[in-house]
Amino acid sequence: MNRDFEGKVAFITGAAHGQGRAVALALAKAGARIVGFDVAKQIDYPGYALGTPGDLESLQREVEAAKSEALVFAGDVRDDAAITAAVNETVAKFGRIDLLFNNAGICFYGMSHELSEEAWDAMLDINLKGAWLVGRRVIPVMIAQRSGVIINNASIASFRGMNRLSHYAASKWGLTGLTKSWAIELAPHGIRALSIHPTGVNTPMNDGLAALEGKTPQEIGEASAGNLLPVPWIEAEDVANAVLYLASDKARYVTGSQFVIDAGLLTR
Repeated sequence: MNRDFEGKVAFITGAAHGQGRAVALALAKAGARIVGFDVAKQIDYPGYALGTPGDLESLQREVEAAKSEALVFAGDVRDDAAITAAVNETVAKFGRIDLLFNNAGICFYGMSHELSEEAWDAMLDINLKGAWLVGRRVIPVMIAQRSGVIINNASIASFRGMNRLSHYAASKWGLTGLTKSWAIELAPHGIRALSIHPTGVNTPMNDGLAALEGKTPQEIGEASAGNLLPVPWIEAEDVANAVLYLASDKARYVTGSQFVIDAGLLTR
């Protein structure tokens, strides 16, 4: 693989497994130094297994096996003190942050009128406010260096209503608005901001969602996605490929855009 990201530093939230881990490893193989930030413990929501400290440790080993450097942090994107400490240590060690991949997020089902206020707040606080909290600590670093790329992991739910996922859709629509606003605010500083919008991805999160519904991942994928191409899910590798392109100089004039990876779902 080309080492197109040699010397670059990528700060990735939700890095312990799934899409975040795939992106981290792909960037490491391309030469980037990786900062993995993940809650790495069970929290009240969403109800399925999240990443663990062991996942973060193995991520660090795999990044180093790819002949790159890594820092890993167990922290919640709702915890400003933890974010600030991680960003400060990153800058102290690596001197810069070139890419922020805001990937941390949760998903769980519930009819809108039946959701508790606590459940609603958890979804919005992690998926939307968490991205903002991380961004507001990373952005000053990027402004100082007059360069950087922010990629927010949104969803096809940014473009449509979704049955029993009103809280999830609201968080992802909000994330898209935040992305576009950052693109406008940060362009004078040479910083690009984009969002990616996958259909369902074959990750531990969707395995957990299926288990909560008493179904197989295949059944959930076929029922909820309706992709145009004949696949129930895309793979985390597909998300990683998109991030590598958008973060690279090949996309140097791409900002404020929504990059859809949906196997044709939105075309239906």
